[in-house]
Amino acid sequence: MLTGPPVCDFGWAAPAFELPDASGTVHHFDQLLGPNGLLIAFICNHCPYVIAIADRLAQDARALMDDGIGVLAIMSNDYQSYPADAPERMIEFANKYSFPFPYLVDTDQVVARAYDAKCTPDFFGLNADGLLQYRGRLDDARMGDAAGRTPELVNAMRLIAQTGAGPQNQTASMGCSIKWR
Repeated sequence: MLTGPPVCDFGWAAPAFELPDASGTVHHFDQLLGPNGLLIAFICNHCPYVIAIADRLAQDARALMDDGIGVLAIMSNDYQSYPADAPERMIEFANKYSFPFPYLVDTDQVVARAYDAKCTPDFFGLNADGLLQYRGRLDDARMGDAAGRTPELVNAMRLIAQTGAGPQNQTASMGCSIKWR
């Protein structure tokens, strides 16, 4: 089902968490929060909206990481009901798209609920203090041709890194709903 997140709740304090990646290595929120902020992307392997942006997400993540912004992705779908999202498939997906960031498993869906994640992809752009400043889309290309796209997420995260605040005008992401248990 196609859905989208609400508008950005500027200044919302993101809750800390620790989650494993698909190989079992545990990653801690505090260690991932970069000196210039953190981008958290709720994604999954089977969503056509995520598949359409996966290459661009990896490319944009590299640029952000070069700017001292932490990046991670979280898969919160019920992978018992959606086996394409199972941890072993997450490894394949991350390798296929050369993700330069940790791709974490939220098996009990606690983190997705704490963040009120709605869809895949759902982006949370935090400043260096862990406060929400961006809840928009990756870019204006959506599922179409990415030539000439405006990299809205990169632009927003760079603004957040420079000023601590995100852009006032944001276009919400859209995608498949989180598959809840």
